[in-house]
Amino acid sequence: MKHLIPFLILTLLVCSCKLETKKTTLGVFKQDVKALPPITDTVLETAVIYEANIRQYSQEGSFNAFTKDIPQLKQLGVKIIWLMPVFPISETKRKATGGDFASLIEDETERKKMLGSYYAVSDYTKINPEFGTIQDFRELVKTAHQNGMYVILDWVPNHTGWDHVWLKTNPEFYMKNAKGEITDPLNADGTSKGWGDVAQLDYTNMDMQKAMIKDMVYWVENEDVDGFRCDHVEPTPITFWKKAIAELSAKKALFMLAENDDPKFMKANLFDMEYGWKAHHLIKEIVHNKKTLKDFDALMEYIDTTYESDDILMNFVTNHDENSWAGTVQERLGDASELATALTYVMPGMPLIYSGQEYNLNHRLKFFEKDTIPKTKSNMWLLLEKLGTLKATSKALHGSKAKASYKRLHSGNDQVLAFKRYKEDKALIFIGNFSDTVQTCRVPVSGNFIDYIDNNNIYFHKNNTLSLQPWEYKILVE
Repeated sequence: MKHLIPFLILTLLVCSCKLETKKTTLGVFKQDVKALPPITDTVLETAVIYEANIRQYSQEGSFNAFTKDIPQLKQLGVKIIWLMPVFPISETKRKATGGDFASLIEDETERKKMLGSYYAVSDYTKINPEFGTIQDFRELVKTAHQNGMYVILDWVPNHTGWDHVWLKTNPEFYMKNAKGEITDPLNADGTSKGWGDVAQLDYTNMDMQKAMIKDMVYWVENEDVDGFRCDHVEPTPITFWKKAIAELSAKKALFMLAENDDPKFMKANLFDMEYGWKAHHLIKEIVHNKKTLKDFDALMEYIDTTYESDDILMNFVTNHDENSWAGTVQERLGDASELATALTYVMPGMPLIYSGQEYNLNHRLKFFEKDTIPKTKSNMWLLLEKLGTLKATSKALHGSKAKASYKRLHSGNDQVLAFKRYKEDKALIFIGNFSDTVQTCRVPVSGNFIDYIDNNNIYFHKNNTLSLQPWEYKILVE
């Protein structure tokens, strides 16, 4: 964990023991709990991260409804809960379904249904009343910690909603056009990105940077959060993150996730993990015959040679953007959905579950108004539970600073992906058919194995042939 060392030094200077039951005082937040030990590399090695869409998670769309289900997330191996933005949303220029502003809807009943984008924040230090109260939020964090899970907040550093107080008190915090007007985020050519519901912050203003860091520190000091998922990182300067992460990490060991796909933000003790966008898009392209497994091999070589050994990539088949804008897992991956999901668990990195994925969510969630996910456990819950158990118990799937090794195995069939993950005395073999036809391949290993998904014992002689149905896969454990 990149941010653990400065925290440990500070901790040793302050006290000799933090694990006993005690009364914890964090600003205005006081509770009697057994302190959850700081997040560490050991935790990250086996972690599954869960993206919680509070608005759509339940019929109520509340913190309390989600908190009730936190204990059962343990069944899925979840160790980090990423909360989509929990802050109040601006009324001014609030977005509506279809992309227009809600204010343009004449029917008042329909207009009130438009709740806006989570990413149009009006106050970084308050709770969205749509979800509940600050006490409800604290109960969520407390319950997560009691269940051994860490909570990170979705932070929006690039822009604010048009109701944010800074627009009145500190207009110099924002980018302006040639007329001196504050602008929404723009492309390099000066055209709008299409995010008219937010105002672009100006990172050349050092006072704005200080104010942003102060608001982040608030949640660590006062509400005991364990880190941040930072939205749209690329436009913000690395120098800002060096200051912000150093100051935040001096308060507590944190986990930092960047919505980005560039290793420069991972270097020199900055972010711990970023999106595995390249793998996400490539898997879809392979499924649709636009790319091949040779491209997958090239990507794994790129990751191995470009990223540092303690960098983590987040593997996923869906998230809030993909579901709402690109389509459901079934829409994008079809019959290959289970194969792709399994791959996100066994390839190097940390797997993500997005709200509803565990319940076979098969519709695009509305983004600007209330929707809900199904709550029927079926085949996907059972699969994620099984994969989560394997991730939590097998050293061969360690995915953090001391991650397990990856070795490509040759099956004699360019439609079949085979590789080995191994660490110390533990090993795991993955073999998957990335085509819609039956494929026969050579088994590149020999010995006794357990077919983990089907729970069958299998013995292989090296170079035996194996027949795989369309999109079928095997996870072999010794």
